[in-house]
This record gives sequence, structure tokens and C-alpha cells, in this order.
Amino acid sequence: MILRNLSLAILLLFSSLANLRADEGMWLPMLIQRLNQENLKEMGLRLTPEEIYSVNNGSLKDAIVSMGGFCTGEIISDQGLMLTNHHCGYDAIRENSSVEADYLTNGFWASNFKEELPNEGLWVSFLVRMEDVTAEVLEAVADASSEADRRQKAMATMRAIAGRAEEGNHYKAEVKEFYAGNEYYLFVYERFEDVRLVGAPPSSIGKYGGDTDNWMWPRHTGDFALFRVYSAPDGSPAAYSPENVPLKPRHHLPVSLAGVEEGDFTMTFGFPGSTDRYLTSWGIEQALEMRNPTIVEIRDAKLEVLRKDMRADDATRLMYASKFAQIANYWKYFIGQTEQLKQLDVKSTKEEIEAAFQAWAEADATRKETYGEALTLLREGTAMKDATVVGGTYVLEAGLLGADVILHTYRMSQQLEAFMAMEDGPEKEAMKDGLKLAAAEFFENVNLETDRKIFAVTHELYSKNVPSEQQPAYMRDLKGKMNGKWDKFADKAYAKSVFSDKDRFNKFLEKPNEKALAKDPMKAVADDLFEVYRGQSAVNQEANELLAQGARLFQAGLREMMPDKDFYPDANSTLRASFGNVRAYQPKDGVMFKYYTTIDGKMAKENPDDDEFIVPERVSELYAKGDFGQYADANGQLRVNFISTNDITGGNSGSPVINGYGELVGLAFDGNWEAMSGDINFEPSVQRTISVDVRYVLWVIDKFAGASHLIDEMTITRERRSDARAQG
Repeated sequence: MILRNLSLAILLLFSSLANLRADEGMWLPMLIQRLNQENLKEMGLRLTPEEIYSVNNGSLKDAIVSMGGFCTGEIISDQGLMLTNHHCGYDAIRENSSVEADYLTNGFWASNFKEELPNEGLWVSFLVRMEDVTAEVLEAVADASSEADRRQKAMATMRAIAGRAEEGNHYKAEVKEFYAGNEYYLFVYERFEDVRLVGAPPSSIGKYGGDTDNWMWPRHTGDFALFRVYSAPDGSPAAYSPENVPLKPRHHLPVSLAGVEEGDFTMTFGFPGSTDRYLTSWGIEQALEMRNPTIVEIRDAKLEVLRKDMRADDATRLMYASKFAQIANYWKYFIGQTEQLKQLDVKSTKEEIEAAFQAWAEADATRKETYGEALTLLREGTAMKDATVVGGTYVLEAGLLGADVILHTYRMSQQLEAFMAMEDGPEKEAMKDGLKLAAAEFFENVNLETDRKIFAVTHELYSKNVPSEQQPAYMRDLKGKMNGKWDKFADKAYAKSVFSDKDRFNKFLEKPNEKALAKDPMKAVADDLFEVYRGQSAVNQEANELLAQGARLFQAGLREMMPDKDFYPDANSTLRASFGNVRAYQPKDGVMFKYYTTIDGKMAKENPDDDEFIVPERVSELYAKGDFGQYADANGQLRVNFISTNDITGGNSGSPVINGYGELVGLAFDGNWEAMSGDINFEPSVQRTISVDVRYVLWVIDKFAGASHLIDEMTITRERRSDARAQG
């Protein structure tokens, strides 16, 4: 009976986890050579691992950049021209805009290098090399006395390794853990800090469909923007300077006009932020019942405030355009994730995996001793955190990341205390000037009345939905007095705090007063919220140790159980490749979605009375004439978007979609609604990456914007090679 049950458990595990498809997984580029090359060839890949990732020679990885640590971009010319998503460049476009020169609404196109716009604080990083340093880190933690001690020793060793890698050069290095601390890799980057805006379509193209179409297929969105990376004249990284020159990259992607057809091979290459593919059934239950609905409720309240104020005033609309988009994106994401976790019954899938794993571990005495408690640790750790999930979400979403003035207050108050402790002199005067500048920058980018409304509505929710013992001290003290009317407290705090008015802040700097600072109402808010945040970390320390140990053992056990399988690690903002094919899909019975959309669909959605579905007059003119030029497909249609089976997540935005020969065919920008649970469990039958067809990108640049000089600097290919597609 034991053998029979074990066989059934292993069968379940193999059917639900081990039988990984080639299009599932985000693979470290250095490890691509370990994958089954014949399988990749059958999918349509015609490149060698060396052509994808090489340290000594130019390769695909040398054309891929991490953009600011939040998106991906790719170099598409030998003059440092970079392509990414419109939503990735949204904040840069917004910051360069004004009511008079509204580039979000009207678009922007530089006609030469001199017109390209600098973006303070924006950087891109190229991966120079990566190295397996697992042995050194594991040796350092071999005698750890606890999970916390293990973590501390691992971090110290990781910092030391990164420090060595930065010695004698201008590179930046970091070591990251994989498989929950079973492996460690060093990443060495070259960072360039002069990145200029070159071109962006109007939002009516770049954000067509808005929140309504977000995460949906079919789509008709031209989600792209162009930047250029600049270097010092000698090619090295340098801060912005008029003397800098366009970067000469080690590699740039050729751009294909051949397009894609169903079955064609597609590869994405980018910097996915995070996934949780090894999450347990208990973690899913916690997300469904506690975390996700809490995030949605708080963000819904913030969006309602922003929506009203942005509609009422153009300056406010521009000021908050990027913030609104960021909040709305993951507001809808968590709605969709919750729906699909339930719809696809992902919890049951995870329970099958857990049952199979436990049966395997208990079938052998040695395995039982090593891995037998892994799932128990994960279950108990998750249960211990249940009590603080809602409160922990609120302290971030409604507290520290709620009204902008709160985080601003905390940062500035810390610096003010240091300022007041300084001796009078030039250094103190310099710090005063710096504080004034920081305050001026903050107040330029915040509408205090809008911020006050967000403060009031999020505090009302916080007070109502979080147990008193988990609330910040000021909230507990004032709860009875406020009687649920937190707008009164908001009025008082914003009217009196030195941190909510530029003139009051500058006046305070001239005559700082410790007692006045200690009594500042907004400082009390910020300090108490941070106290709650830090306190939750302490409360959850034991739970976090259980979860860390359990995850490490669980992932190690899975890999030991199936040594011939290539298990990919969760995403963690490091460069990854994913492999797929262009594929249609069936979202539900009786419905079949085609693998591409055309401009016909965009025009069919047009609604001049809806900001999300406005079509620019120039697009309508070109459409009426059928003026698609060399960018039309074989049937004379202009394709806009297409879908493929590639595995991506947040951070992959802007990733190139590359054909089997290393040519750019599209630009990834979204996933689909039916697979919103994909960060937790890959769904091969319905999970799709939504991309802009690069021919639509070029059509907008050339025909719509008249910026053909940008096309001229790209390497354009036209040959269609039908062998680079899935066999059969």
C-alpha cells in the first residue's frame, strides 16, 4: 500500500510540476547551455548559447538593459538608441512635460541629438558577466546556529564577493540568492546614467485602451518609447554632460520586418521582477482571504481621489499621471490574480504537489530526516503571519506609501535632526541648501489638497479595518476623538506641519526648534507608522525564519527528487530568457482568440468621448488611405499586437521579443487576464505574453511621426525564415 500511494503521489507531482514545458521558465543566461538544445531547436531557436550569452564576445545579452531597475530596454542601433515600453518611460515623459508642452497627450519626437531630453536619475545597466559563487557562500553558512545567523553570514559573504568584483574598475556588482538560498550568483553590471528621451507617441497610441484594456486580450496598444544611452567620449559611463556622445554598444538588435506567424519561435530577454512559483497552498489561501482584497480596497480608495482631481485640473493630471498608472496597474492585477487563482483552482494544484513531495520524503529515512519537516515549517510559518497580514498591508499601502507627505516627512525629519545637531559653519549651510532643494522638488510634484484627501480616506480605512493593537499610536489615541472623521485630523496636520508647506519648512530651517519638531503632527504620524512597520518585522521574525528554512528545504528536495529536470529559479530582477512560440488560445468554451490584432480593431474601438479610446487624427488619415507602407503584412494589414507563450512578469515590461535568429520582432508589455495567477503557477494552455508588433512601432515612428531618421539608424532585415518555428 505504501509503494502504491507513493507511486500515485509521484505521478501527480510529475503531471503538475515536473513536466515543464519549454515555454515555462525564466532562465539565467549563463545556464541556457544546460537546457535541452534539441527541444529549443524544435521550437525554432537557431542561435547557440554562446550567441545569447558570452563574456568574451558580443552577444544578445549586450543589447539588453535594466532600465532604472523597474523595466527592461533593448539597444536597436549602433548609436545607443534604446526601445522600451511607453509605460516604462511614462514618468520621464511626464517630467519633461508641462501644460504648454504636454508630451503625454501630444507625443514627443527629437529631430536630432541636440533635441533629445535628459532625465535626471534615470539609468540603465548592462550585464557584463555572472558567476556561480554558491560554494563560497554555502561554506560561510555551514556552521550557522539559526536561520537568522545563516542569513547574516550569507549577507556578509555576498557583500564581500561583490566588493571584490568592484575593485579596480567602474562596475557595480551584487550577489543574489536563488532557489531560496540553495544557490548564489554574482552579477557584474556597467551602469550608464545619461539616458535621454528621443521619441514617444501620444498616450492615445502608447496607452490606447487605458485601464479598461489593461491585462486584456485582444489589445491594440502601441506601448513603446525611445531613449538614447550616452557615454563619455571614451565610451565609459558618465553623468549627464553636453560633451557626452551616443553609446557605441557591443551589440544591437537587428529589427525584422518579416513579422511573425503562428508557431514562430519567440524569445524574451529581460529583467523580471519577482515570481512566487514555489508558493504553498497555505500561502495561496492567505493571499486570497487577506492580502489581495486588502490591497484592492486601499488602492481603489486612492484611485477614486486621484481620478476626480485629475479630471478637474490639467496640471494635477500631469502631476499624477504616472502615480495613477502605477497604482491602477497592480490594483487590477490583484483583482485578476484573485479571480484566476480561484477559477483555475491553483490551491488544489499546490496541494497535489505538497502531497507528492511529502510522500517522497517519508519513503526514505534519510530523506525524511532532511526534508520531512519542510512543509510543516512552511505551514506553521504562514499560519503565524496570518494575524498581521492585513495590518502589515495597511501600514505600507495606506500608511507609509499612502499620502506622499508621510514618507517625505520621515525622510526630511531624519535629516533635520542631523542638521540641528551640527555645529554652525559652511557644512551646515550646505546641508541647509540641500534640504531646501529637496523640499522644493517635493512640493513641485505634489498637490497638497489631493494628498490631504488621500491621507483622510486611507486613514479612515486603516482605523476601521485593522485591530487597534496593530494601529500606530497616534491613531489609537485619536480614534475616539475623530469619530471616523479623519478628514478633520488631515486638515489640522496639513495646516500645522512644517513638512506640508514649503514656506513653513524654509522658515523652520532658519530657526530650527527641537520642541516644535517633536510636536509636529505629521512627524508623529510618520514616526509612529515606522514604529509599527519595524515592530511587525520583529513580531514576524520567528515566522520568517520558519518560512525561509522551509522554502530552502522544499526547493532543494524538489530538485533532488527529480535530478534530471531543469528547475528554474523564481524571478528576482536578474537577466532572464524565456522561450516560446506565437500561439492563439481558447479562454473559455466556444471562444477562440487569434494570435494577432490589426489597426482595424483599433479603429473599431474608437470613441472620441472616452479618453482611453481616442484615435489621433493623423492615424485616422493614414488608415483611411491604407498608408501602411513597408510595415503591412502579406495581406496588406497593419498588425498592432501579437501573443506568444513566453513566460514573463513585472520588470519584463519593455523586453524584446526576438525571433529564432536574434532579430527583434516585438516588444513585450503585458500578460493576459486568464493567466493572472501566472506569477504563482504557470498556465500553459492560456498564459500569454502580449507584445507590440515591431512593424507597428516602426509605422508610428515613420508614417505617423515623420521621424524616419530614427528608422535610418536601425539595422533592418526583411527575410522571412520559416524554419525558425515549432516543428509540427
